[in-house]
Order: sequence, then structure tokens, then C-alpha cells
Amino acid sequence: MNFISKAAKKSPWIYRINAGSCNGCDVELATTACIPRYDIERLGCQYCGSPRHADIILITGPITVGVKDKLLRVYEQVPDPKVTVAVGICPISGGVFRESYAIAGPLDQFVPVDVNIAGCPPRPQAIIEGLAMAIDIWASRA
Repeated sequence: MNFISKAAKKSPWIYRINAGSCNGCDVELATTACIPRYDIERLGCQYCGSPRHADIILITGPITVGVKDKLLRVYEQVPDPKVTVAVGICPISGGVFRESYAIAGPLDQFVPVDVNIAGCPPRPQAIIEGLAMAIDIWASRA
């Protein structure tokens, strides 16, 4: 790989989707954007405001019946190759809400999940580690 190819390497952009969470995971994700100690930009990525610009999707919360169709529409707007990350136990299994009539099911029933970051909520260190794995997966697909 020549110098120009290395210098022009694209940095992944991250888009976050709340699929019905209690906001515990969202607070921890905000930590990775605001506190220098856990800043995800040191990994070479940043949050973006549009799914059409994203490379990595972070999904928090159990997949509620009311959000499922909207989640799938937004997921389809993210261009390939995309990496899906389930943040927290809720998108992985439904968490404490899994037996509720309002829960459609775990995320992997609807979209392929590449990285699971467990915890309720996961610690910022775990989020950083999961994002590093997602970046490696994304780089291998790009």
C-alpha cells in the first residue's frame, strides 16, 4: 500500500439508534463522545447525524413493537458495508423487558449483529473495546 492510499484511508462514522431504551446505555455512549478519557475519536471515528453517512450503527434498547419498522427503515438507509453493534443487554436479549407485550424481540431476529456489548449499562471501557472490534470488522469489509 503506497503513502497516498494510507493517508486517504477513510475513518468510520457512527450512527446511534435508540430502539426503546431506558437511556442508561445512551448516557454511557454520550460519555464516549464528551469525556476525553473515553473519547472514541482517538480510534479514528466520529458520530454522524445521518444514517446515509454512517459505517457503524450502534443500537440501544429492546426492540419495541412501535419502533421495529422505523429501525428497519433506518437500518436500510445505511450504505454497505455496514457493521451493527448491539449496545447493552436489551438489544441482545430484551433485558428486563423481554417478557413484555411491547417487545418485538432481540435485535438479531431482525438484522445481522456483528458485535454485542453486554452490560446494563455497559461501561465506557466496554463500549470502546466493542467499537474497536467493530472498526476492525468494518476495515476488513471495506
